[in-house]
Amino acid sequence: MKKIFNEMLENAAELCDIQEFVEAIKIYDKILDEDPKNVGALIDKAATLQRIGNNKKSLELFDLALEVSPKNVDAIIGKGSILHALEKYDDAINLYDLALKINNKFALTYAYKGLALGEQGKINDALKYFKKALSIDKDLELANISKETALRLLDSKKN
Repeated sequence: MKKIFNEMLENAAELCDIQEFVEAIKIYDKILDEDPKNVGALIDKAATLQRIGNNKKSLELFDLALEVSPKNVDAIIGKGSILHALEKYDDAINLYDLALKINNKFALTYAYKGLALGEQGKINDALKYFKKALSIDKDLELANISKETALRLLDSKKN
C-alpha cells in the first residue's frame, strides 16, 4: 500500500508542477481517505493549498502533520512559511529555529529565516542567514536573490 501511496504522491506532485492543483488535491484526498495520518499527503496537500492561497486550511493540515510527526522538518518549515505569509514573523522565526535544531544542514530553512528577519527590518541579521544558506547550497536561488536585495538595502542606507 505504501508503494501505491508514493506513486500517487508523485503523480500529484507532477500535477502541481503543471499547475493542476485541483486534480492534485483530489489525489491527496484519496490517500488521506485511506490513511488519514499519511504525513506526506498532509504536507503536500498543505503546500498545494498554500500555493492557491488557502492559508487557513493549509495551516490546519500542517498542524495535523505535526501531531503525527512533531519533528518533521518539512511540516515545521511549511507551517513557518504560512505564519510568515500571515505576517506573524516572530512565530515563523521560532519554527525555523526549531527546524534548525532538528536539521541544521537544510539551506532553505536559513533562507526562510533570513526572509522573516528582513521583513522585520533586521537586514544585517537576514544577510547572515542568506549567506549561511548559500554556504550549504550555493545554487539556492531564493538565498542568492535575497542576499543581493539585502546588500542593496544596506548600500542604500549608507548613501
